[in-house]
Amino acid sequence: MNNPKVLVIGLDAAPPELLFNKFLDELPNIKYLVENGIYGRMKSCVPPITIPAWMVMVTSKNPGKLGIYGFRHRKNYSYTDIWIANYQKIKEKTVWNILSEKGKKSIVIGVPPTYPPKPLNGYLISCFITPTNAKQYTYPPEFREEVEKIVGNYIFDVVFRTEERDKLLKELYEMTEKRFKIIKYLLKNKEWDFFMFVEIGLDRVQHAFWKFFDPEHHLYEPNSKYNDAIKNYYKYLDQQIGELLKIVPKNTKIVVVSDHGAKRMKGALCINEWLMKEGYLTLKKYPKQKTRLEKAEVDWKKTIAWGWGGYYARIFLNVEGREPQGIIKPEEYEDVRDELAEKIKNIPGPNGEKLETKVIKPEEYYPEINGEPPDLMVFFDDLYWRSAGTIGHNTVYLPENDTGPDDAVHSQYGIYIVHDPSQNLGGKKIDIDILDIAPTILHLLDMEPPSDMEGKAVKGV
Repeated sequence: MNNPKVLVIGLDAAPPELLFNKFLDELPNIKYLVENGIYGRMKSCVPPITIPAWMVMVTSKNPGKLGIYGFRHRKNYSYTDIWIANYQKIKEKTVWNILSEKGKKSIVIGVPPTYPPKPLNGYLISCFITPTNAKQYTYPPEFREEVEKIVGNYIFDVVFRTEERDKLLKELYEMTEKRFKIIKYLLKNKEWDFFMFVEIGLDRVQHAFWKFFDPEHHLYEPNSKYNDAIKNYYKYLDQQIGELLKIVPKNTKIVVVSDHGAKRMKGALCINEWLMKEGYLTLKKYPKQKTRLEKAEVDWKKTIAWGWGGYYARIFLNVEGREPQGIIKPEEYEDVRDELAEKIKNIPGPNGEKLETKVIKPEEYYPEINGEPPDLMVFFDDLYWRSAGTIGHNTVYLPENDTGPDDAVHSQYGIYIVHDPSQNLGGKKIDIDILDIAPTILHLLDMEPPSDMEGKAVKGV
């Protein structure tokens, strides 16, 4: 086929259980792509969170190679100084970097983390980590004027941890409408070989409204006006995708993908409360109210370990010669780490029930480790329980998130669909890895993936 084109539709946090099962019959456009393409579960990276997952996907490099383990990272083994993941920290080539070198044109919208923008052969609008649209958020810089002429005030994200859910829904739809408006404009009016966008709204609606539609959620509200909020948003996305399918040239190959899945949250496990209880973390003074650990009076000379909150827990050990006031002798490091890992693995649930907790040593998962990885990575109860890093709760277990309303957590498996209009692939189901997406995109563009990519192109496309 002459000059093939690829459109990648990124649906942040779309889980196979909803997209391929529960909602599929009400999503005619996505159903068409599934039934005429290749589709399946896509195993996300470790950890399965937005940053680093999208960059793992578009570089086909694991988080250890990228040196990105989440949104924030420790700075030089400091107890409190951190740096935030951003596009400048990504040193590996993305799909669009590779295409730019070959003279191919790309349009990239909202792929995390693409702030601050970097040059490419084409156009870029940055992602949800963009602090404000007063900052430079496009490449080339003057492209911003064109964006604002089409959609006015461009919206990168919404505040989703809120009790003001009517306001949230209004803002979600406004954000998504603007995103698709600029996408349609660019599809029609710019030259491109590769076009990729990510809609973060799907992740946000699931975090904010999961307890209203899932009867298994421990905080389920059966007769709420929000019971169909998630389904309605999926239907809206499907309608928008249908409009894109009408616009794109006939030879366009379509890839639909999510960075990870989602599921109900059972609660939050206060990792630092547990570490205090077990004698690993010592405070000079226990706070009277909820406090972030970096604001607390930690007695570092008596502290062995501490943790960070999030959809997974990051555990750090206080090692002599590495941390400013480290107390673990380097020769005792592995013994302490093994002991702590075993204890964490056996933390029961609030009613004494067994949790399916996974404790990971970074070097067991990553062939190469860059940046500042944690000493241990913890998936509480297969990620059903999130990690709460704050203290002052006087309990290890919280029924809700510690940083604002949040009904859902991430799951290991996202989705992918590949549709090639030149052949009916017959709805074949094949499960793949997130590392396979970048080589698949290049393959669809009749290009050989670089030998250092860790994934392989999906067979049959």
